Amino acid sequence: MKRKGEPLNESLNIITKLRKSDAGASDATLTVEHLTKAIKNSIDKQGMPEEEARAMAQHVMNFFGYSERIIDNVLEPEDRDAFYMLEDAGILMTEREETTLYDGREWRIHYWMFRKERISELIYGRGRSEGQMDEDPSVYDDIPEDIWSRE
Repeated sequence: MKRKGEPLNESLNIITKLRKSDAGASDATLTVEHLTKAIKNSIDKQGMPEEEARAMAQHVMNFFGYSERIIDNVLEPEDRDAFYMLEDAGILMTEREETTLYDGREWRIHYWMFRKERISELIYGRGRSEGQMDEDPSVYDDIPEDIWSRE
C-alpha cells in the first residue's frame, strides 16, 4: 500500500471502463497514459512536463480505480485542489445527489467523474478545446508591425 509522500509505482497499470453511452466507445479504456496526455495537453500551449502530468494522472486514477465516479468525501484538501484544476481544464466534472433524511433534513452527496469526451478531444485533437479561444484570427493580424511605431 502506498504511503503519503512515497513515489507512485511507474509500472502501475490502472484503467477505468468507459460507459457504452460515452462517445460510442464501448470497449475503450481510459489509461494512465491517456490521462497523462490529456493533462499535458490541457494545461497551456507549452504543456506540462511529462513526468508531472504522469504523476498527476496516476494520483487521480488511484482514486477512481475501476469506478465511474468517486465520492468527494474521500479527498483531502490538496487532492481536491488538483481535482478542481482538472475540472477547470474540462477533464473532470462534478455531480450532486440530494436525498431527504428521516428527520426531514436535506443531505447532499458530491461526486467526481471523468469527462471522457473532453479527454478524448485532448488526446486526439478532435473538436475545439475550451482553452483555444485565443487562437481565432484577429483583426490585428493583417495590420503591419510598423504601423504601431511612433515616428
